[in-house]
Amino acid sequence: MAIAPHQGPAESEPTVPDRPRTLDPQELGFTPKAPIGWLAPLLLLSTGLRALLAILFGAYLDKRELQNALDGDFFDHSATADGDIWLDYVADLGDGFDATYSVAYLLAQSELDIDGEKLPRGRLLLMGGDQVYPLASGDGYENRMKGPYRAALPEAPAGVPRPTLFALPGNHDWYDGLTAFLRLFARRKDGHIGGWRTEQRRSYFAVKLPANWWLFAVDEQFGAYIDDPQLLYFEKAAREVGPDDRVILMTPSPTWVKAVDKPEAYDAVDYFIRTILAPTQAHVRVLVSGDLHHYARYTGEDRELITCGGGGAYTLGTQDLPDQIMVPPKETLTRSRSRSRPYDLAATFPNAETSTKLGWGVFHRLPRRNAGFATMLGIIQTLTMLAMAGAASQGGDIQRLFSIPLVLMLFIIMAATVLFAKPPGADAFAKHSRHWILGIAHGLAQIALAAGGTWVWLQLPFRDWQWPGPLVVAAVVYGPLIAIVSTQLCALYLLISGRFGVNLNELFAGQGIEDAKSFLRMHIDAGGTLTIHPIGVNKVCKKWEADPAGNSQAPWVRPAAPLMAHRIEKPIVVAGPRAKRP
Repeated sequence: MAIAPHQGPAESEPTVPDRPRTLDPQELGFTPKAPIGWLAPLLLLSTGLRALLAILFGAYLDKRELQNALDGDFFDHSATADGDIWLDYVADLGDGFDATYSVAYLLAQSELDIDGEKLPRGRLLLMGGDQVYPLASGDGYENRMKGPYRAALPEAPAGVPRPTLFALPGNHDWYDGLTAFLRLFARRKDGHIGGWRTEQRRSYFAVKLPANWWLFAVDEQFGAYIDDPQLLYFEKAAREVGPDDRVILMTPSPTWVKAVDKPEAYDAVDYFIRTILAPTQAHVRVLVSGDLHHYARYTGEDRELITCGGGGAYTLGTQDLPDQIMVPPKETLTRSRSRSRPYDLAATFPNAETSTKLGWGVFHRLPRRNAGFATMLGIIQTLTMLAMAGAASQGGDIQRLFSIPLVLMLFIIMAATVLFAKPPGADAFAKHSRHWILGIAHGLAQIALAAGGTWVWLQLPFRDWQWPGPLVVAAVVYGPLIAIVSTQLCALYLLISGRFGVNLNELFAGQGIEDAKSFLRMHIDAGGTLTIHPIGVNKVCKKWEADPAGNSQAPWVRPAAPLMAHRIEKPIVVAGPRAKRP
């Protein structure tokens, strides 16, 4: 049984408060947040622990099994006035306000003028994962996603069917076991986020679209597996799918790319296609995902593989993407896998050349975006220098009480740098030895810097001052200076290691680049042809103005200067259901 959407004009809304006159959080109803400093020590520790707990105990907190008790119908959006439908897709959006709201503002417009062509707002807004950063919580969703999108489209547009929002959880949505995600997106039948209404009851969904198209969105839970209730849900929906139908498959992560280094990453998606969709004889024409914060499209014989994670989170470069991938990878151990086919890299945003140039910005962006990270490096370097200096000279009894074991500091540095390089397990050492080599090299470089700082320190008169004079000078003078040098050394490491595919994510996460955002606007016409318009935003807006005089549906906040969007590449045309396959 399908849940049919409202076909008439949007239902009336209760009286809303006066429009905000300023950007004060008290008037907006949420707090616009700055971009996340991804290398902040406390954030690294908190996120790492939450991720570890989610991985270790995720099976015990997995609410997908409990979702079997919820409504299990698919959603029917196939009946439209003109027999066509517009869809918007955005992913990785819940970061800093400027980038998130820039994309939300464009998505909320009734239409966009892209290179002279009018593209209407999507009847459906599809969110592809990581709707909040860094951790899922009620306040996090409110300030980093719900608030900005409500401000962009405060009320449902008048005279047209109310747009509907569907969301698929990503790994950051999963860190609390989906509690906050389900509360926001699947809690009530009358749920809405601003002018968008929410329909879904689970973390996954199937939507029937016009002209024999379907949308299936699969929740993999950290890529581990697809649970039985979810498979039963999609099996039920697949009974309505016929051999002339075409499918758009949403996944939380572009496992077709990640399978290059981890062949088993694509197994769950391949299993879903083989067991749920293949028996229907329908054709999966498009796979779309976020998770990697850029736009990249691989094209094959009859399928497009699209990554579009430019909804607001830091931009990730594309220079490391392979020119061709095999999907599924031949190295997978799954014996019943689908036939491997080649897919060629067709387009990226930002492109490889621009991504390389952005990488060089790590030297000035890393300390500016991550002051806490620089402070941590300064403290470690200062403590190591004092330990080395203590080992090289004799001190009094009181000074010995404040001495730092040199071996302990050396161990901390080497362990931290090797773990930072994220080396794989021992069974994969031969293939990924570069992680170990670069991690160890980085640790030795930081130790060498500490040794050089110790030599300089021993040449200065501070060390002969009465205790605790040397400690005060080390904290006030040496610490800040060595923090700058150590941070630049770390930036150099990230730039070099990124060339070898190690810590490439950290190279860009540490910079927190807000520009180069992207989303998809898709159109299925009455004849069944799907046209995908990849939309890019070179520069996000950073200066905003309240619009207290606007109508009830107009954005509360407008850019002070025009926000420019453009096509990343020419529209991608996918043959409709009635067209013969090549």
